[in-house]
Amino acid sequence: MPITTPFDEYSTAAQVVAGTDLTGKRAIVTGAASGIGVETARALAGAGAQVTIAVRDLEAGERTAATIPGSAVEHLDLSDQASVRALAERWQGPLHILVNNAGVMASPLSRTAEGWESQFATNHFGHFALAVRLHDALAAAHGARVVAVSSSAHHRAGIDFDDIHFERRAYEPWTAYGQSKTANVLFAVEGAKRWAADGITVNALNPGGIRTNLQRHVSDEELEALRTAAAAGGEELRWKSVEEGAATSVLLAASPLVAGVTGTYFDDCAEAPLGRIGARHGVSAHALDPQAAERLWDYSVTTLGL
Repeated sequence: MPITTPFDEYSTAAQVVAGTDLTGKRAIVTGAASGIGVETARALAGAGAQVTIAVRDLEAGERTAATIPGSAVEHLDLSDQASVRALAERWQGPLHILVNNAGVMASPLSRTAEGWESQFATNHFGHFALAVRLHDALAAAHGARVVAVSSSAHHRAGIDFDDIHFERRAYEPWTAYGQSKTANVLFAVEGAKRWAADGITVNALNPGGIRTNLQRHVSDEELEALRTAAAAGGEELRWKSVEEGAATSVLLAASPLVAGVTGTYFDDCAEAPLGRIGARHGVSAHALDPQAAERLWDYSVTTLGL
């Protein structure tokens, strides 16, 4: 039976963590200067955790930290492996919660200095390298949780292992985004297996549709087209508030209701059913494929020199 909780798509981050004591726990939330990252950090800190906001824009991070008592800010550019390595090397002591929240969506084609397609490099490579480099800190926490923020857009594409970086096929922004979001889920599938003996749980989630800066590369016309397509299928696309959008991340990061759960994909605060359920629900089989998960992990380790 799929895992359920008393919470749903209308629950907020503060509600799912109410009554949970995170005193003494240390957390990193990437991309926590805007959108659901801010609310994720705020909810964890409100429950007593010492939260580090890891962001590319330090000024924005400082402004956010000023509103979250006891939080700290670290620089992190996920598209730059040197930046990822530097943060991991600066980290001292155990890490109880890692929320891989930052991302870029449907951006025009761009490449890193290594020639990697930027959405894959940021959304997958950056977070993968951060988690792997922080493995020892996570293991030292004796019960750490890693949370990968994916998207229902993972339904759009599996991993094209023959041409991950669009060197031969035509670049399509949503296909690239979907591939990177599938990679987030596959990371959870394989990470759960590899790190179980270290007491580390790894889960992925779809936060739902939330209007944030993440959609800066997506026009209003594109968003309206998505809503129209969903309506044609009999589904109404409701925009969540950022407080609702952060709920599933916070549930997986902190709630005792999901203690020990690992290698799963959640949406609306419950384990997602297999298959594409409308425009925003369910999990595609290609994102849970254990062979693809193992292959992607090995490819990522080799490519990144970890």
